Amino acid sequence: MRLVVGIQPVREALRAHGSHIAEVVIEEGDHPQLSALGRFARDRGATVKVAPRAELDRRARGARHQGVVALAPDLELTSLADLAVEAGALYLALDEITDPQNFGAAIRSAVAFGVNAVIWPEHSAAPLSPATFRASAGAIEHARLCRVTSLPGALAELAAKGAVVVGLDAAADVELGSLDLSAPTVVVIGSEGTGLRRGVRRACAHIARLPMNGPLGSLNASVAAAIALYEARRQR
Repeated sequence: MRLVVGIQPVREALRAHGSHIAEVVIEEGDHPQLSALGRFARDRGATVKVAPRAELDRRARGARHQGVVALAPDLELTSLADLAVEAGALYLALDEITDPQNFGAAIRSAVAFGVNAVIWPEHSAAPLSPATFRASAGAIEHARLCRVTSLPGALAELAAKGAVVVGLDAAADVELGSLDLSAPTVVVIGSEGTGLRRGVRRACAHIARLPMNGPLGSLNASVAAAIALYEARRQR
């Protein structure tokens, strides 16, 4: 089981897993929003416990819990071999996104834009932690997740299946909107500090930039992911 903290993450975990949630613990006292969440949890077949804030603090292990924690089933990971490159498929690959806030926010955008799977390397990546779950606002409960041993290798395999791999780089000569993103596409986002690694860059068929006219040279990785996924969906 894994720990989920925060009102919206717990709500989405309940939507996704219902009675498979082992326990929902809500802070005691008069809290209308928490009371409503407790009723929702019971309606979904989950066991609800009321406890003092000190117990929630202990269970949350330092995470901001907003008065509620839950024990949810472990997230299921999809293998790369199970990812079919079909017409209209859209994937998001995250290269060394180590900050849980960025990682979770990117997953939230992926779910919002109907991404078929989020792919990331098993090393140098943010953990699947309560902080990541909360940063995704619970969207991770609805995401298809694929953790791979080698991201360049995974991108090459998807390309061999017919996907077009497009990496983002603020210094690229080509704007993202000028590419045809209506075919099966993998959008690759690099870390804010170093961008795409050399091996990942070599696995990309195209390197493109977002159109930016202001004084800033780059965007937060999760924001860049959201804009790129929007453009891909717009073309579809």
